[in-house]
Amino acid sequence: MASPPVRPLAHALDPVEHWTALDRVAAVVRRAVGPLTRARSARNALAGVPLGHPVHPPLAQLTLGCFLSAGLLDLRGRPEDRSASTGLIALGVAGAVPTALTGLGDWSHGHEEQQRTGLVHAAANGSALVLYAATLLGRRSGRTARWSSLAAAGLTGAAAYVGGHLAFRQALGANHTEHVPHRVPPGWTSLGSVELIPERALVARTLGDQPLLCYRDGDDVTVLSDVCPHLSAPLHEGEVSDGCVTCPWHGSTFRLADGEPVAGPATAPVPAFEVRVEGGEVQVLLPGAG
Repeated sequence: MASPPVRPLAHALDPVEHWTALDRVAAVVRRAVGPLTRARSARNALAGVPLGHPVHPPLAQLTLGCFLSAGLLDLRGRPEDRSASTGLIALGVAGAVPTALTGLGDWSHGHEEQQRTGLVHAAANGSALVLYAATLLGRRSGRTARWSSLAAAGLTGAAAYVGGHLAFRQALGANHTEHVPHRVPPGWTSLGSVELIPERALVARTLGDQPLLCYRDGDDVTVLSDVCPHLSAPLHEGEVSDGCVTCPWHGSTFRLADGEPVAGPATAPVPAFEVRVEGGEVQVLLPGAG
């Protein structure tokens, strides 16, 4: 007799992804967050472009570690642990500010389903933060405030689960081009005649089943993956300016020369191919492919 299918816990969040009533809230939050991400320098800092990695996850781990460690100390309930627990909560509350700002920056460039889940994640974190603030105020007044700390720890754990769903199941902040070197053949491969690539225009080509972006300026041909690392937008639908291509969806900007990001929200580079023209034929090679 076949065993019944196991339904992963993650499916409990499926209704949230399709809860369209949250879109009105998301619109209000996007307008509020807009000034934070409008300037390129601020957008890059919040996204983590200078680091080449999203900055929200490590900040979230630091804050989460402080809160959950404090919760374990309060769960044990020893008076001598209260000072350490209070210090951890205070550090977590302080860290929650940059964590929330970087999270809002990432969230503001997500698609609808990601933003709906992100609002639930933020609401749980915000509620936990209120309880942690109440805990700190209570302890300043001489109360143990143990139960508010434990309730906040529970909310923090739930928020972390939703955040994990957002990052790993919905892929917000993930590099959407990591697979490219593993799906193109090694060595030099022909893309056809150079004359078939019009000058100073973004042109889509394919290598096997992988979409490529080609750009020709005279005899100089550039070939990148045609997938934006942020959320897989087709880069050939973007614009070229000052030697860079700008993503048509969220404005990430990459150097044509090497695919490196110069403006977020993308933090990972676009895979860049080596190119040579022999006998009027464009040949490409992706270092590390295969």
